[in-house]
Amino acid sequence: MATKTILLVDDDQEILNAMRAVMENKGYRVLTAMDGNAGLIIAEREQPDLIVLDMMMPKKSGFLVLERLRSRNKTRPRVIMITANEGGRHRAYAEMLGVDDYIRKPFAMDRLMESVRKLCPLEESPAGNGEESGA
Repeated sequence: MATKTILLVDDDQEILNAMRAVMENKGYRVLTAMDGNAGLIIAEREQPDLIVLDMMMPKKSGFLVLERLRSRNKTRPRVIMITANEGGRHRAYAEMLGVDDYIRKPFAMDRLMESVRKLCPLEESPAGNGEESGA
């Protein structure tokens, strides 16, 4: 079964662990990085279907990661940016760079998963399709 791969890039280990647990439970393959440099290396090597990217991180900010991804990659992975930053200018810049969703921390995991399912849907299992229920 081909599964979808999600790369989580955040410097907060607790947030990474929580997102990873929920996404793996839903059937996604999850990769993680704790800074922008590591996130870029993994993104270029693994070509994830979706990247959940924190804005404020050590070594390389989410903006710099996003700029590099957009300029280098032939395939443009879907990107959800998460941030504790309240500034409207940051959101506007993220949208200009082509983020698919922008979520402010703290966020409900249901809100994140709604966006993940929309941007990176898992294939439905063929089992059960076309079967008729007995009467």
